[in-house]
Amino acid sequence: MAEDAKNGGVYEVYAVRYARHDRGSAENFIGGDPHNGPMPLDYFVWLVRNAQRSFVVDTGFNAEAAQRRGRELIRCPAAGLQALGVDAARVRDVIVTHLHYDHIGNFDLFANATFHLQDKEMHFATGRHMARPDQSHSYDVEAVVGMVREVYRGRVRFYDGEAELAPGLSVHHVGGHTPGLQVVRVRTARGFVVLASDASHFYANMRSRRPFPIVFDVDDMGAGWDRCVALADSADHVVPGHDPEVMRRYPPAAPGLEGVAVRLDVPPRP
Repeated sequence: MAEDAKNGGVYEVYAVRYARHDRGSAENFIGGDPHNGPMPLDYFVWLVRNAQRSFVVDTGFNAEAAQRRGRELIRCPAAGLQALGVDAARVRDVIVTHLHYDHIGNFDLFANATFHLQDKEMHFATGRHMARPDQSHSYDVEAVVGMVREVYRGRVRFYDGEAELAPGLSVHHVGGHTPGLQVVRVRTARGFVVLASDASHFYANMRSRRPFPIVFDVDDMGAGWDRCVALADSADHVVPGHDPEVMRRYPPAAPGLEGVAVRLDVPPRP
């Protein structure tokens, strides 16, 4: 690990909370939940950085999308990143786990970034399945068209499967939630952490093997859970995409950032 650190291959990792949505647990599992207690969603973007490189993972959604979709926007994701000393306009690399509205909605704030995306996700978001409301509902057509424009500007880098973006940081296609969903594997001081994004919305989806209802291929989703665990140092090194438990398990990124950002490169609290 010391040699990796010398080579720039060990990172700090942060989850930055920017929005929430109150809902019952029955909405978070295929087949519902007999208890149907409160089980809200949190919305995150993630920051991966060390002395050599910084990567933002996903870009969140904006105030217009929050109002249209009935979500509570707590802060602009760029403001959360700014609290960690990161100016969105100066970010050089953005990893896009998939093109749903809550993961790519503020791409325009990252004016100098290269976007890293799976081939299959762009193919899906611009293909025949978008004529089906059950699949297109979670996409924002203007954001997708905006990313197509960025392709023509030479600002999107595509991958087919897995790829190392920098020493100690790689993307891995898993599919399931969408055909082109990718997860991010990061080497940290506590071992390899996997940012699962929507491969598992909650810890409970993966650990009880009950899929989230927004899914393209249930079999791929289940295989994706296994892939996340295999890529990480343990199941406790896999971070789900929307679980409020993340903010309780991990320590604040810095004094004064309680409820804003937590560190994922340190062990979770007991």
